Order: sequence, then C-alpha cells, then structure tokens
Amino acid sequence: MKTYVLKPNLTFPTVRRSAAAGKSQSRPPSQPQPPAPAPAPAPAAPPKARPPVQPLPTATVDATRPRLHLGLDVHLEFIMAVAQKDHASPQAPRRFTRSELVLQVKKWVAEGFQVFAVQESCGFGFTLHRALVAAGAQSFLITPIALNGQRKTDKLDARALCLRLVRWVDGHRHELAPIRIPTEDEQRRREGPRRRQFLQSQIRRLANHGHGQVAEFLHEKLPSHWWGARTWKKLAHLDPWLHEQLAGLRDVILALEAQVRALETECVARVQDQPRPKGLGEITLATLDGEVCDWHRFGNRKQIGSYTGCCPGEHSSGGQRRLGSIDRMGNGRMRAILVEAVWRFLLWQPNWHAAQKMKNRLRAGAAIRKKTVIALARQLAIDLWRWRTGRATMEELGWIAV
Repeated sequence: MKTYVLKPNLTFPTVRRSAAAGKSQSRPPSQPQPPAPAPAPAPAAPPKARPPVQPLPTATVDATRPRLHLGLDVHLEFIMAVAQKDHASPQAPRRFTRSELVLQVKKWVAEGFQVFAVQESCGFGFTLHRALVAAGAQSFLITPIALNGQRKTDKLDARALCLRLVRWVDGHRHELAPIRIPTEDEQRRREGPRRRQFLQSQIRRLANHGHGQVAEFLHEKLPSHWWGARTWKKLAHLDPWLHEQLAGLRDVILALEAQVRALETECVARVQDQPRPKGLGEITLATLDGEVCDWHRFGNRKQIGSYTGCCPGEHSSGGQRRLGSIDRMGNGRMRAILVEAVWRFLLWQPNWHAAQKMKNRLRAGAAIRKKTVIALARQLAIDLWRWRTGRATMEELGWIAV
C-alpha cells in the first residue's frame, strides 16, 4: 500500500494527478498506456448584444440642389438672421418674428433651396426648431459658445453662426457641437421633477418669510415646519395680526405641498415596478431618467461622463500635465443628484466596485474625500448607463438590489 505525503503546495487535484502518475510508472513497459482523453472544449459564452446608439444630428446634403445657410440669434421678441447662399458672401442681417421667419423658410424651400439653420440652445425651448423642421429646413441647436470675443451684437452673432454653419456642413465637424433634441414626451416627462424642485424651493422661501416676520415683530423663534397641523395649534398665542399673516402664508404652503405630493406620486409610478439598487430612491431614479431622456443616446462611457460635467479641467503643455477642478460643462441638476446618491451608496452599497477601488482615498481627510465623491459621481453615472442599457447587471457592478 502506497502512502502519499501532502506538501503545502499540493492541492487535492494535484495529489490525484501525482497518484495516477505513480501508478502508470509502476506498470511493466510492455503494457501500452491508454491515451488520455482530450478535454472537452468549454462552450463559448455568447457575446452580449450591444444596444443601438443614437447618433447626434448631422446635415444631409443633396449635391444637386443649392444650399442656403441661416445663422439665427434668437430673442423672445425677434430673431436676427443672416443668410448665405452656397459659398457666396453672407447677406445683410435681417430681423424677423417667429412667424415671419417660418414663412420665409417655406418660400426658400419652395424655390428649391436646401435650408440649413443653426441657433444656440437657450431658455426658449425647441418651439422654433420644430417649426423650422416642419417648414422643410434642417435645423440644429448647439451649445452656447463665445462667438466674437470682446465685441458682441446680435448682427455679429448671427453672422458668426452662419459662417460656422457653412464650414460645418462642408465637413468641418469641430465648428459646431449640435445637441440632441428631446421629443415632446421626453420634455414633459423631464418637467415633472424640475417643477417639484421649483415648488420645494418656493415652500422654503415662504417658510423663511414666516420665520423672519415673527423674528421682526416678536423677537421670537418659530418652530420648524410651523405650518404643520400640530405645530399650528401651538401658535394661537401670537398677536392676532401676525397670526393672520402667517395663516395666509400657511394656505399657500399647504397648496404647494399638495402639488409636490401629486408630482412625487407621478414620478414614483414610472419606476415603482422596476428593480433598483439600494440607496437609489424611486424619485431619484425617475429624476435621473427624466434628465437623461434616453440612456441609449450615449455610445460610450466618455459621453455620459462628459454629460455630467464631472470631468477634470486640464491645462497641459509639452511634457507637463495639469488637471484642475471639474469643468461643470454638463447637466447641473443631474450632477447634484449624482453627488447626493454617491453619499447614500457609500452607506448602503459596501461592495460597490467603483468605491472599493478608491477606499484608501475615502479614508483620507475631508478635502480628499469630497474630491473622491465627485469622481465617484462620474463613475456612478457610467454605472447607471451600463445598467439601464443592459451592458451590466447590478451583481456585476457590486450593487445590492432593494
């Protein structure tokens, strides 16, 4: 009977292989050894199907038709427009109303022109853009940029936009940065969380006004949430005139709170049946979905990272590289929500892979910890994009489901 000595570097599979080798060596040399069976090839895992990516707006040029380029400097009362036909010199600036501009674009399209229009995105929404598209033009919105340095007029801005548009249509893709236009349904869905945030700020403003009135006239401090049902009963001892003033504020606050609750119910109804990670509430998830509009619009992690505005600024030259604070050139509402969500993830998601990689920095001082949270906010946006588009599961990201 043979005995086998276990060594520290031997495991049970190794011992079995060693025993089999010993038995084969003890056989007579005349006996042929049976061939070792070939290991069965492991079945290859099917590659994950990549979801389709939404490309950014591009110009469609018909070489058989003349082109007309429009640079638009949009205001609420009027629109300053500069037109350029093909590669001729730009025409003199013209002032239109919105209806006059749409009518003129229809005339140019009827004459056989390909009309390309560009404007900077601003607080006027996408009404003009949709009207121009309906009139037959190819309309584009770009991120606001500095056009003329120290000299800025409506005419100069419209002319600079027109010249940039000509070069961009010719193929110089760095001249303009067109943005994705949300649909009307996406725009309305995004408005719900934004309106909720606005109403909450108005509630705080009215509540602080009540605190200020009591401090001014009575030199006393109101309790927090003084308009609540229980707290309001305790304020009956106040001066009748002041009590009446607070009652008016209370009525407005209660009406606003009712609207906030209705908006929260609407937001929760969108995602209540969907799985979500622990630490990411239903309202937060609905708000992020509304701000992004469609997670499939991003094709890689760099695009979603840039959209958050959490990328570091850079001032490098030669062999020296300097990284500064974040550029803040993205969606500010989404950035604030992501930072709040990271603090909750650090509490409720101990196995989050992104946080595990930065655990040493998270244990450092307060300043380093805050900077690390901003970096994790960018990574959280990337992880959410991977999860919402099916590129990764919550288990693969180290998340715990609710």
